[in-house]
Amino acid sequence: MSDYENAVEVKEITKKYDGFTLGNVSFNVPAGSIMGFIGQNGAGKTTTIRSLLNIIGIDSGEIRLLGLDHIKDEYAIKERIAVVFDELPFHDSFNGMALSRMFSGLYGAWDKDKFFSLCDRFGLPVKKKLSKFSKGMKMKMQIATALSHNAELLIMDEATTGLDPVVRNEILDMFREYLMDGDRSILMSSHITSDLEKIADSVTFIDRGKILLTGYKDDILDTHAVIKCTKDEYRDIDPVDYISARVNDFGAEIMTADRNAAAKKYSGAVVEKTTLEEIMLFYVNREKKEWS
Repeated sequence: MSDYENAVEVKEITKKYDGFTLGNVSFNVPAGSIMGFIGQNGAGKTTTIRSLLNIIGIDSGEIRLLGLDHIKDEYAIKERIAVVFDELPFHDSFNGMALSRMFSGLYGAWDKDKFFSLCDRFGLPVKKKLSKFSKGMKMKMQIATALSHNAELLIMDEATTGLDPVVRNEILDMFREYLMDGDRSILMSSHITSDLEKIADSVTFIDRGKILLTGYKDDILDTHAVIKCTKDEYRDIDPVDYISARVNDFGAEIMTADRNAAAKKYSGAVVEKTTLEEIMLFYVNREKKEWS
């Protein structure tokens, strides 16, 4: 068992830029779990992750990774975590052999046998320059390096974006295996919500620099629902009972955050289960209230 309850603890962090503010962001990633970090492009996901890694400084708040202070214990933390970005951070002239030599000097726990085994599993030629790799192969190489030094926490920033479904499924399977091997945790930022529905234990939804939802994925999916009704029926639904409504000539679809209450109050309407993608879409349009 780990000596920390949460692999990631973010408490009221704020970072201000011209035109954008990360405002009082708070969430936890329980140890031994996967959290999906969702939101539109530009919502604040990458800013939050760079704050966790102390790549950018925060204006206020507190961040702890693996129970340690993200600034004071930065080097100890980075020995024990792995990060995968949406773009390959390695020079194109490198190959797998060169990466293994480099990482063996960076990480005391570097496992070259595991690295070469993962490269073989992913079909990555270790003597071929990265410049010759496809986008999918480059992402697999990043993941192979990330999983080869016994990291306790894996942080992913849009790592599956642009990859085909077969490659994405292969990578999700790797993450499941990674979690099964000891007290390990994943924070996975993505706007591909279907991937997160398959694998995430909990979800944090950020929009325009603010956290709108955070909690266990199944709880969020169970409490939210879409009410389907005619346009006339829609006019009888109290705006306080829904987040936003998608209205067209054929009727209305309305997102509620309290499925049971809505089903009782509007018993004549159809109340259906929803998805993370729909939840994200209806919350993003919450200020319009009605959209098409």
